[in-house]
Amino acid sequence: MKYDLVIKNGTIVTAMTSYKADIAIKEGKISAIGQGLEGKEEIDATDRLVTPGAIDTHVHLEMPIGKFVSSDDFYHGTKAAAFGGTTSIIDFVESKKDQTFVEALKERKSKAADKALIDYRFHMTIGPDDMKKLDQVQSAYDAGCRSFKIYMAYGLKLTDGEILKAFEAIGEAGALPVVHAENWDVITTLIDRNISEGNSGPEWHTKSRPALMEAEAVGRVIDLAAYAGVPVHIFHISCPEAAERVRQARLQGHYVSGETCPQYLCLTDEVFEAEGVEGALPICSPPIRGIIDQLELWEHMSSDTFHTISSDHCPFTKEEKATGLGAFNTVPGGVPSIEMRFPAIYTRGVREGFITENQWVDLCCTMPARLFGLENKGEIQVGKDADIVIFNPEKEMTLSEETLHETAGWTPYRNMKMKGWPETTISRGEVIIRDGECTAAKGRGKYLA
Repeated sequence: MKYDLVIKNGTIVTAMTSYKADIAIKEGKISAIGQGLEGKEEIDATDRLVTPGAIDTHVHLEMPIGKFVSSDDFYHGTKAAAFGGTTSIIDFVESKKDQTFVEALKERKSKAADKALIDYRFHMTIGPDDMKKLDQVQSAYDAGCRSFKIYMAYGLKLTDGEILKAFEAIGEAGALPVVHAENWDVITTLIDRNISEGNSGPEWHTKSRPALMEAEAVGRVIDLAAYAGVPVHIFHISCPEAAERVRQARLQGHYVSGETCPQYLCLTDEVFEAEGVEGALPICSPPIRGIIDQLELWEHMSSDTFHTISSDHCPFTKEEKATGLGAFNTVPGGVPSIEMRFPAIYTRGVREGFITENQWVDLCCTMPARLFGLENKGEIQVGKDADIVIFNPEKEMTLSEETLHETAGWTPYRNMKMKGWPETTISRGEVIIRDGECTAAKGRGKYLA
């Protein structure tokens, strides 16, 4: 029997083991795994790693935030993701006051439908104005939103009582709450204090968001989830103090999972020392912290405290970032990481010995699919979607705005050297990236209902 496509002679890397075998693809699915398989088209993966397509469960594409809209739309953002080996993303929906959750989801889906190159889903945000819509959580779940975002910061911040009510509604629907955990009252107090004392430079961003208070918020939200009897997923953990709260909660039997991001694993707060707008570009929240924090996060990674590594991709242009140069708290927050995430965790994590290649795949592919109910994604297994990456562990890449495909015009990882990069990205059996060229049609991505 000849299959549509066979990937031959590669080393398959799963969350549990690595082994040499061929993979056969038919009608967009993995049809067979074995030796000597034949296809109408064959790709030789000798000396390559063959992994599941990576899944990024935290991105913000063409998302209105404050005065601006994040600079990568659904076409350019998913194209950059595909070049980096990512084949599925989860973005966000925020409903307007006069919209139902399902109406807001339909509107957001329409933005992606004719642009996305890879498959996508959305988290539904629950803000203060949405507390009267909690009876709509079930209908949003049925429409494909299997997770709901809660903020403990910004204008979307919920009080502890509102968080409890939201958790109860989310739990009743069988969905997963995902949380931006920071202590906003302390942060705003410190921002006001620092600005009033003339401490307005980018380096004061981190000093206004203490690690201890991030950990406090993480601990508080875990306790609220435990009281409500629901699992909870903590977004973008930036410090070991917060990671330790997750680790301890799991030891006590709580259903809590944690995410961190490349900016916390690859950068340090030295980035804020650059002159002018360059020092403001890496502002994101929670903030990038010191080298000791970074190394301790890697130690937590090694010991399985974390369950996912996502990008929190939320880029703005230099010009947009520069509008906040007068005070760090007015700089639009967010960094571009959607393309470098998967290979960077290989270079920084696997090559430097912090994690195994199997942990790399688990954190970036398999566990994200399991946590967020992407049943056909994240694993190289017969019957699953043929989302596959052929990864060259020896390919060298120097990151820059010229070598990456994002549209912000800058990258906080400029001049970072990678050893290991995707050569071929396959989505549902279709080769969409091959040898540095995108071969995918705009809008081919599917909504993952």
